[in-house]
Amino acid sequence: MSVKGTLIPIGGNEDKGNGENERYTLEYIENGILSRVVRESGGIDAIIIVIPTASSIPVEVSENYLDAFNKLGCKNVHVMDIRERKDAKNPEFLELMKKADCVMFSGGDQSKIVKYIGGTPLDKIIKNKYENEEFVIAGTSAGAMCMSEEMITGGGVQEAFTKGAVRMGKGMSFIPNFIIDSHFIRRGRFGRLAEAMAKFPLRVGIGLAEDTGLVIKNRNNCEVIGSGMVILFDPRRLIHNNRDAVPEGSPMSITNLKVHILANGDKLDIKEKRIHISPIHLEMTDAETL
Repeated sequence: MSVKGTLIPIGGNEDKGNGENERYTLEYIENGILSRVVRESGGIDAIIIVIPTASSIPVEVSENYLDAFNKLGCKNVHVMDIRERKDAKNPEFLELMKKADCVMFSGGDQSKIVKYIGGTPLDKIIKNKYENEEFVIAGTSAGAMCMSEEMITGGGVQEAFTKGAVRMGKGMSFIPNFIIDSHFIRRGRFGRLAEAMAKFPLRVGIGLAEDTGLVIKNRNNCEVIGSGMVILFDPRRLIHNNRDAVPEGSPMSITNLKVHILANGDKLDIKEKRIHISPIHLEMTDAETL
């Protein structure tokens, strides 16, 4: 089903211009991911709502985003501090969301977003706007992972790719055909996304590095943004997958899992199953079949 809105999942630790990392400076934020979120939302006059529900430190997280968007010139940024399910029924919140151009979900625990917002009147407004308006849903780390229908809820890297190491649950279902993982490179999450692919071999796995994201239009056309990499797992032509045959805790084996590494400017067309490599990269084919 076609939608008018835009999804922007981010791998976490995106540049906020706060100087905590020498790469993340004010000069960079003006060309970074949050700047792209603002442009996709309609510019500095856009109504942007920050939802820190996933975070264990929602006040601090909210202040960081207010400061970051302020540095980008935004003056119409609001915090929607939802800590209980009843908060997602607050009439003031519902009216504000109806007027919004963008909602930004923070990092933390993705299960909290589903628990407190999924299926509520606020969730229905967000989905209706996403489907019928030029509305942006952005999310970092947990806020990105919750976007999929089948959502990773946890799993340690030490037990990676043993059956049951990755825990799955239902996400917000903004996009049905992806399973998204965040902090992918720094936290070594290759194995847990690979197990998710073994469990759901009709989905495409998206591993987002930090300060890296995707701009997804019409649930189909994807563009890589940010300073890192996107690792794409395509299990749709697996030759061997023994996940259903082995007991819990046992190592698994799969073959013919296709892996692609994409960087800033590269594009993915889901329906056509094609990758379009940015011309700024070294000599490569213009389009590679998945």
